[in-house]
Amino acid sequence: MQGVLAPLQFGVFLVSVWLVLRYLTTGEGLTAATVSVVIKTFVLYSIMITGSLWEHDVYGKYLFARAFFWEDVVSILVLALHTAYLGALVSGLLDARQQMILALLGYAAYVVNATQFVWKLRAARLDMARSPPAAAHSAAMGLTK
Repeated sequence: MQGVLAPLQFGVFLVSVWLVLRYLTTGEGLTAATVSVVIKTFVLYSIMITGSLWEHDVYGKYLFARAFFWEDVVSILVLALHTAYLGALVSGLLDARQQMILALLGYAAYVVNATQFVWKLRAARLDMARSPPAAAHSAAMGLTK
């Protein structure tokens, strides 16, 4: 599921960043930017739920398993910022410009988080290339100490 949701989330992210920046620079397209951030947030929720279910199946913990501790810490920050955006949107506590800036803060945290996962995936692939098959599989799944 992550193999489908992660690229989908990245695609939604790219479109949304463009729409948010367009609104912030021109003042046009608020509805499209807002809808894109809401869609990005719900895709994020989906990937967080499926990822935590996978983490529980593999490591016995829904979040903060040793192998993904720091990735999960930043994921929670990403989730908090996106949820704060939804709260600001529904409550009206922030104006539209402030909401879009909050969305961009969430997106910046998302970039950090995505980089963490790509880095970990790349390291696992390099380990797999250097290691015997059984050890490489364990390394890829984060099962080694």
